[in-house]
Amino acid sequence: MALPADYEHDLGHPAPWFRHEGPWTLDDVLALPEDLSQRVELVDGALIVSPLGDLLHQSLVGDVYFGLRTACPPDYQVLPGFNLGLSPTRMLIPDFGVVVRGRTGLVLPVEDLVLAGEVLSPSTRQQDLTLKRDLYAVGGVPFYLLVDPAGREPVATMSELEAGKYVETARSEGGYLKLERPFPVTIELSP
Repeated sequence: MALPADYEHDLGHPAPWFRHEGPWTLDDVLALPEDLSQRVELVDGALIVSPLGDLLHQSLVGDVYFGLRTACPPDYQVLPGFNLGLSPTRMLIPDFGVVVRGRTGLVLPVEDLVLAGEVLSPSTRQQDLTLKRDLYAVGGVPFYLLVDPAGREPVATMSELEAGKYVETARSEGGYLKLERPFPVTIELSP
């Protein structure tokens, strides 16, 4: 989906990034060469490119994924990073999510997303705390789970969408996050 950092090209023939004219579309982004070392997201015609998180980030994504997957009822499915279509000019890639079971394809429509989850990293912290949170809310995603690895132990917060805004409904204590909604689960967060 994106060019690798060591991509070589002839200066007379610049890489696809530099030949693009006008705002990017979802089709443009999906046509980029796949690159598993970074994420390419689309917000209002602009690309947001970020590296994958460090080992702590990936470990926490795994912890939350495992916890959610273990307790997930049959009408839902838990997925690691996936393309989420918000509109023809907006596509995000949550770190993990809970979706309505049964959808297939390259891009999940936002109406099938029950819970979006992000683990903060230095390169995405502000995007996850503000931009992505706001875009998930505008898209009507009912739950937003945020994990912050900063500090002595990771802290997870669950927020529910109420009147178009996220309101915190649960916070981890002692390395455990206990949730009742969207389904009962206790998630252990490794430090």
